[in-house]
Amino acid sequence: MIDVDKAIATVVKTGKVQFGTKKAVENAKLGRAKLILLASNIPRNVMEGIMYYSRFSNVPVVIYKGTSIDLGAVCGKPFTVSALTVREPGDSDILKLSEEAREKPQKSKEMSEETDA
Repeated sequence: MIDVDKAIATVVKTGKVQFGTKKAVENAKLGRAKLILLASNIPRNVMEGIMYYSRFSNVPVVIYKGTSIDLGAVCGKPFTVSALTVREPGDSDILKLSEEAREKPQKSKEMSEETDA
């Protein structure tokens, strides 16, 4: 398990990232991203659009545990960040999140099946 906040701060400093939902959609459509991070309070329709295009281009999407204010603070920005697109990881090990993200949907799917019963 990696320290997500530390990994985000490192990738912002040493890697190539883009901020914003429009850039996230664009990079998801074109498959240019290595990872997309979304704040937990991102509007549902925006999140679904990014997830939709990410599936086609095999770009992993991770939901950050905090709000857009928290994500902006972790990135060291004086504004909210709803979406963070990682194009190059730099010195960060943030791409390990994509491995965890692939495992979690299966677990959450199992959990939702249990609650539906």
